[in-house]
Amino acid sequence: MNYNKTIEYIFSNLPLFQNIGKDAYKAGLENIYNFLNIIGNPQNSFKSVHVGGTNGKGSVSHFLASVLQEYGLKVGLFTSPHLKDFRERIKINGKMISKRDVTNFIHKYKNYFDTIKPSFFEMTTAMAFDYFSKQKVDIAVIEVGLGGRLDSTNVINPIISVITNISFDHTDILGNTLPKIAEEKAGIIKENITTVIGESNDKTDLVFISKANEKNSKLIFADKIMWAQSTDNKNSDYLTINIYKDKNIEIQNLEIALKGEYQLKNSVTAIAAIKELKTSGYDINIEKIKNGFKNVIENTGLMGRWQIVQKKPKIIADTGHNIAGFEYTTKQILKEEYENLYFILGFVKDKDISAILKILPENAYYFFTKANVVRALDEKLLYQKALEFNLKGEPVPSVSEAIKKAKKKMKNNDLLFIGGSTFIVAEAL
Repeated sequence: MNYNKTIEYIFSNLPLFQNIGKDAYKAGLENIYNFLNIIGNPQNSFKSVHVGGTNGKGSVSHFLASVLQEYGLKVGLFTSPHLKDFRERIKINGKMISKRDVTNFIHKYKNYFDTIKPSFFEMTTAMAFDYFSKQKVDIAVIEVGLGGRLDSTNVINPIISVITNISFDHTDILGNTLPKIAEEKAGIIKENITTVIGESNDKTDLVFISKANEKNSKLIFADKIMWAQSTDNKNSDYLTINIYKDKNIEIQNLEIALKGEYQLKNSVTAIAAIKELKTSGYDINIEKIKNGFKNVIENTGLMGRWQIVQKKPKIIADTGHNIAGFEYTTKQILKEEYENLYFILGFVKDKDISAILKILPENAYYFFTKANVVRALDEKLLYQKALEFNLKGEPVPSVSEAIKKAKKKMKNNDLLFIGGSTFIVAEAL
């Protein structure tokens, strides 16, 4: 079985969340433990950092991996979903797992799939752990897939855990209140392991404090000890910020290759985690931190976070897909300079989109579309819903056609934003 056949097999035979939604989510760790036992429990052979949360966990994971690379380590990075290539999920020092390694893993363990019946994510998690173990990484940054407590990644014993923030997403699985969602995310807090919480919240702080006390885990609320402020430099390719501790500058002129304003909070979360890593023997200095943030795209291959796809006319793609993400996105767009504003927008069916549509700018023209996945919301239904919020535009049946239509309308000083779901951005890129 060659690589193309292997990928076809994976997507055709293993339950995939992007296609069928929560039916692909297996609420329990028995399956992943069984699978890992078969392949020799590779997750126990390397050090790791565990990163969960609602928004920002991907960016924080990439920041941490990039800084650790600058420190001189061989760093594994496991994230999801992928945008263009399945292998984006599993990287070492920014280099994707080889096609041969993917094929060999599936070929070797395919006979067990009928008895274990792993989900797509369970299989991918096991593949990542196996690869990191065989490649003898110094440390791996492991991003939670969904939730935390019952996520397939929650079998590792990390040297530090990170929870970026709590917001409403996947409420049909994780719960429909912030405390309930926080309880699921808090499931990655481990016995005697420091946990960094990126953003404090009156509705969820007690959940984390209670769990940390139960686990005898040191708990750090990053935003209570540090904060970030951007410096106004629109002509730079970087978002430049200062990190403050109390009223003193902790890190000055930190250049971030990701320009979204929401990276201010993500940077504080990542730096709080890095400072805690120092207590585990990683003596990472300011220079390494600065290089890690500045070179995060080059070091890790990160895509889809306020990604400037084209400058004239300006096209920006961002994978933020829930209300908290769009609150940041909308603010960021309003800071951009443009003559006319366009959106290519699409969502999945199981997303509560009313709150998002409510905050989107009415002065834009929208191309409502859908990604080529089963879960995609029909573009005509999206268009009808958007009319309730005074958003003007037209339904377009595919992302590629929406891009063609948008480019035909745009002038050099216009701005096009592409988003709504990871799958829309993936097809656009």
